[in-house]
Formats: sequence, structure tokens, C-alpha cells
Amino acid sequence: MKQLTLSGFLLVFLFSISLTHAQQVADMEYNFTIKETMYEAGKGSVLVLDEAHFNYHTLSGRYAPFGQLLSSDGYVMQPGTERFSDGYLSMMKILVIANAMPDSSAEWKLPAKSAFDQKEIEAVKKWVEAGGSLLLIADHMPFAGQATQLSQAFGFNFIDGFAMRKDKKPEVFSSQRNNLKHSVITKGRNKHEAVDSLMVFTGQGFIAPKEATVITQMNDDYEILLPPIAWAFGQNTPRMSGQHLVNGAYMNYGKGRLVVMGEAAMFSAQLSGPKKVKVGMNHLHGNQNAQFLLNIIHWLDRKL
Repeated sequence: MKQLTLSGFLLVFLFSISLTHAQQVADMEYNFTIKETMYEAGKGSVLVLDEAHFNYHTLSGRYAPFGQLLSSDGYVMQPGTERFSDGYLSMMKILVIANAMPDSSAEWKLPAKSAFDQKEIEAVKKWVEAGGSLLLIADHMPFAGQATQLSQAFGFNFIDGFAMRKDKKPEVFSSQRNNLKHSVITKGRNKHEAVDSLMVFTGQGFIAPKEATVITQMNDDYEILLPPIAWAFGQNTPRMSGQHLVNGAYMNYGKGRLVVMGEAAMFSAQLSGPKKVKVGMNHLHGNQNAQFLLNIIHWLDRKL
């Protein structure tokens, strides 16, 4: 039998990831105990998860654990059923956009089309500037490219590729490794809410504006693969160093607040493939991801 080269092994490994990627389902048995809920049940701020842009993550689908966690914290969760306008945005305090798409096509390839038209982008920007709070989550290609026009409105430049560790080890960001930066969001309200380790699952890297505070910082241990078709990697696939890129940041914008994250699975709990591999908040190395999500929402809600 011909020996498999390292590059060949990696291609097989990545191909297997692509096959299981579409088989991810919500892990509804996942449960996180909140020591001190922010609100009484159903009495918190209204939090809308956008579902009007062919989103890959919805409250009834892959982001069900996301909604379940925040509902347990007292937030009023609603699916976003309308495209963005001044009137619609005025009805909510916190908006979450996760992996928006321009249409229902399964062809994940370049060139990427914006998931939002210019009027929507202008409406969201004006809403945040006037005091709205936005969590923008855009994963690896093609999601990064499809959210680029929106991110650029706030000064963030997404790289429409796949951010991966060169050694393929778990993507753990921690204060010990100095790639998880100490901030008001990682500190939380008390010692029980402090976060010092996170895990992400193959997202993107981006350039944050100087006004933003970095949460998770990549380095040369990472490379950004830039295939023309999602998950189609080869020896000639263009790539760039992850040095100086980030995949998590936050900032004040006008009277509003904005958190930008370059990976989506970290905020859910999923089971992947026939072996039901845990991906997200339910993963062994992601056991602080749930508290991190709560801290993000608390900051957006002006409770931190």
C-alpha cells in the first residue's frame, strides 16, 4: 500500500470535515447552568436572531441551543423574519446576525454576493450609531464574503477564506496562550463569569479597525486558505499567514455597541456526522464558550 503523504493526509482530513459539515444538528441535550441569571424568565431585553437572509443558523435549527441558553438568562428571543429597515430595527434592542446568505443556493463559491442590499446596510449602520447593539457573526468562506459589505460599513475587513491552525490542533484561545485578550467581556460581572479559555471551529480571520478592542488574536500558527469553492483544498490553493489577523473584536460605535466574531459553531452545541462528534459549547475544550456568549450579550445589553 502506498504511504499517504502528510499533504495527502491533510486533504483527506479536510475532505472528511466537509462531508460532515452539512450533517451538523443541534445537540438539544446540552445544558449550561447559569449561576446568576440576568433577568427573570421572559422579562429581559428583546433579542432578535436574523432569519430573513437565508441564514445557515436559525432558532429552530443549528442555533436552537443558542436561543435556549439566552432564554434561560431571561432574554426574549425572537426570529428575525423581515429584511432590515429603520422601522423594523427600532423594535429591537439587540440584533444577532449569524452566517447570512444572499439566496438559498448550495453553491458555495466565488465570487461572493452580499447577503444585504445597500439600503439594509445603511439602516443597520444608522441603527447602531443611534444606540442599537449588534452581534455580527460571519464564518469561513463564503459567509465572510457575503457579510463583507456590512462589516466594511463599520471598518472591519473580512478575509473570505478558511482560518486554520497549521498543525491542525484544537483551536483553543486562552489567556495562558496570550491569544485571548483580557477585557470587560472576558471578565464578566464576577469571578464565576470570568472566561480564560475558548474554542473555535474553523472560521475566518479579519482586520479590525484601530478603534476596536481585540478579543481573540491569531498569529503565524494560523494560515488562511483561499479556495474558489468552499472546502475544495489542494496543493495550489492560495494561502496567507494569520499573523496580525483577529477573529473576535468589539467596540462602541456612535451611541451603539458592536461585537464581531469570525466563527459561528462556537456559540451553539451541535452533533456532527454519524459519530455525533460534539462541536461548539458542548465540546470538552469549549466548556467556557457558553459563558462567553452570555458575557457578550450582557455587554451589548449594557449590563457590563
